[in-house]
Amino acid sequence: MTDAAWGSILTLGVEEELMLVDAETLAQRAASSEVIPRVRAERGLVKHELFESIVELNSGICSSPDDALDVLRALRRATADAAHDVGCTIAAAGSHPTDIASEQAIADEPHYREFVDYAGPTARRQGVQGLHVHVGMPDAETCLRVMEWVIPWLPLVLALSANSPWFERERTGLLSTRAEILGLLPRHGAPPRFESWSEWEGLILRFCAAGLVDSYGAIHWDIRPHPKFGTLEVRVPDQPTDVARTGALVAFVQALAAWALEQPPPTAASGDRAVYDQNRWAASRFGPRAKFIHPERDGASVSVPDLYRELVDRVGTDPLDSTSCEADLQLTFADPHEATADIARRSLT
Repeated sequence: MTDAAWGSILTLGVEEELMLVDAETLAQRAASSEVIPRVRAERGLVKHELFESIVELNSGICSSPDDALDVLRALRRATADAAHDVGCTIAAAGSHPTDIASEQAIADEPHYREFVDYAGPTARRQGVQGLHVHVGMPDAETCLRVMEWVIPWLPLVLALSANSPWFERERTGLLSTRAEILGLLPRHGAPPRFESWSEWEGLILRFCAAGLVDSYGAIHWDIRPHPKFGTLEVRVPDQPTDVARTGALVAFVQALAAWALEQPPPTAASGDRAVYDQNRWAASRFGPRAKFIHPERDGASVSVPDLYRELVDRVGTDPLDSTSCEADLQLTFADPHEATADIARRSLT
């Protein structure tokens, strides 16, 4: 198991997955190998992703949501400038409204090629992008405790971040198509409940010993411990188009983790995975207009805005509009090409 780096409590690290698209046609371009060496940024870095037409913006360690937002704004500008040099621009969303995912070139890196060889068409269907938020944790056992408190609320985060209503030129009927596409992968959704850190390590080692993964980095859960960075990594949100929306989601996730840090060990009922699966599906389908099973009250249903207000009262911050999401903006366009043009425009503001 990798060396751990616990101890930086509530620090942040943020990863945005952005598309590189042709500046004229707005179709995805397999240009990350050209763009990445051209990026000039004072903080953070830009990395390859599964597809050659996607780049990952990585903020590095940040002290606050505002600090992370400043870094990401600068990284977007630097990446857009580098993309311009090769006739491209950036587009930030949970999915590309028109392109065919399976036609995108895979990045020329061994671990991506090995993943595609194993996962086959389910890997090539992953034409979706997400926002990952790392929150610093004091130690491994605390990380697991915080994770259990956070898990029941992740469908709410998904509902408010939904930003992938188009996929391969079709309105899918889902506000987060990405959430369902991720379900094609092995080791997806919510993690199981762990009673101890040794139990978590044992499961990861079991996967490794079977030759299915080489590290926990190949576990695609919606949330997971990341001991190498000493963080809890929340992976459920769709990629926002507006970078200010990224900042708001980062602030909300950090506040949720800070609240969870103060809670006692949770009961088994608080982490009911069947309720989680139902609420996650409802978030994917309806976004902010979903009805959830209340994560803590038996037999109670609740709207997304009401549940959001309840959580705001607990965590003490209110950075998001709980009545709409960016998928709603995409669906104001009848033509997916027009939706793509709007995404590209708003990605740079």
